[in-house]
Amino acid sequence: KESAAAKFERQHMDPSPSSASSSNYCNQMMQSRNLTQDRCKPVNTFVHESLADVQAVCFQKNVICKNGQSNCYQSNSAMHITDCRESGNSKYPNCVYKTTQAEKHIIVACEGNPYVPVHFDASV
Repeated sequence: KESAAAKFERQHMDPSPSSASSSNYCNQMMQSRNLTQDRCKPVNTFVHESLADVQAVCFQKNVICKNGQSNCYQSNSAMHITDCRESGNSKYPNCVYKTTQAEKHIIVACEGNPYVPVHFDASV
């Protein structure tokens, strides 16, 4: 079974995107990372930083997660991210996404030993 840490990497990590600037980026990535297998995942964020830099966030600013848990952490610096949001004309299995690039601080939930990101909570 895929570990929570591996799932985070599959769903949210893309350190050196070849085509993040393309408007088709989300359509390609959501499909290739299996985020449209049984439904169209409505919203997903990809982070274009090294895995080490994202894992380091687990030891940065402790914040409360959206669900009220206390194991979320906010990055000290802004990171290059791409937000993928399902567009109005999207219908499974033909999932269609809008691609938006941004520089924002990320908030991730961390757990385990080693202590690593397992959930992408928000960007601010």
